[in-house]
Amino acid sequence: MSVLEKPVAVRGRGLSGSPVAVRGRGLSLQIRPRPLAVTLLLALLAAGSGALALTRDGLVPPAEVLGALFGAGSEQAAFVVLELRLPRVALGLVVGAALGAAGALFQQLSRNPLGSPDIVGFNSGAATGALLVLLHGDPAYVAAGAAGGGLAAAVIVQLLVRRGSFRGNRLILAGIAVGSLLASVNAYLLTRAALDHAQSAQLWLIGSLGSAERHQVLPALLGLGALLLAALPVVRRLDLLEMGDEAAGSLGVDAGRTRVLVLLIAVGLSAVAVSAAGPIVFVALCAPQLARRLSRGTGTGLLPAAAMGALLLSASDLVAISLPTAGPLPVGVVTGALGGVYLAWLLGRGRRR
Repeated sequence: MSVLEKPVAVRGRGLSGSPVAVRGRGLSLQIRPRPLAVTLLLALLAAGSGALALTRDGLVPPAEVLGALFGAGSEQAAFVVLELRLPRVALGLVVGAALGAAGALFQQLSRNPLGSPDIVGFNSGAATGALLVLLHGDPAYVAAGAAGGGLAAAVIVQLLVRRGSFRGNRLILAGIAVGSLLASVNAYLLTRAALDHAQSAQLWLIGSLGSAERHQVLPALLGLGALLLAALPVVRRLDLLEMGDEAAGSLGVDAGRTRVLVLLIAVGLSAVAVSAAGPIVFVALCAPQLARRLSRGTGTGLLPAAAMGALLLSASDLVAISLPTAGPLPVGVVTGALGGVYLAWLLGRGRRR
């Protein structure tokens, strides 16, 4: 029976910061005001960063940007905004959200703050699959190649950790080993490719939004939306696993099935990001932790992490195209630098503690 066919009961004290429980037939949802507010704020900041990217350098005034977005601007403004800038901004927001959500799922699955797809080798696997398609196949199947490569890397890591169930330091060590091996494979593929293909593939491996086109945005957005919708009902069960498999099992949670579903969804999110912009580093690592500190929430924090990922990547790309360099930097260079600063800050904070 549909949720709309039965009245929904709302319980809780939302204004006091307590979770608001929304229940009805077929629906069970807890809404915490602070994480919700943080998610909305981060989404607004990400949108603001994208707006700044559309109006950068003063080539197109803000009024003409708005006109182009609503179909009322000049042909020149419409070309600059809709063809050159908007695809890059929109794809950056989508890819950032996918990376943030994937990082949140991986970190909760492994119960380790280093359990992000770029650390544990899944992004490297997705990059290998996509690179094989780019160099030796039809570029239309890059997303499929990325998904297959990421899933293959996940299977290899699982075989290495065996009964580790994707938890603890064993997962991190196995992921680093697989990632290093796949990085060597990627380098080998580049050495065997034609020079022009190798140059474009090398730029893609750094992580770049410079080649974003309009036709890429909708498939990436649909993939992100479908995977987030699939993740929402699974996240609650994933959070219950913090109590232990036996305790969660007594509440009707199948631990093994839940972990497999989370893994597939997280690999899918990584594939969406990698196929669209390459293996951009550190966003998946930083976004969940920063979002958790702002929201002061527990559990996965899927939506705040996705919003934080969109903000981080959008802001990083704005910095990349604004720096006074000989040409626009790939966004992966900026996120790598920010990730290094973030890890140094974590190290200093740990020493003080």
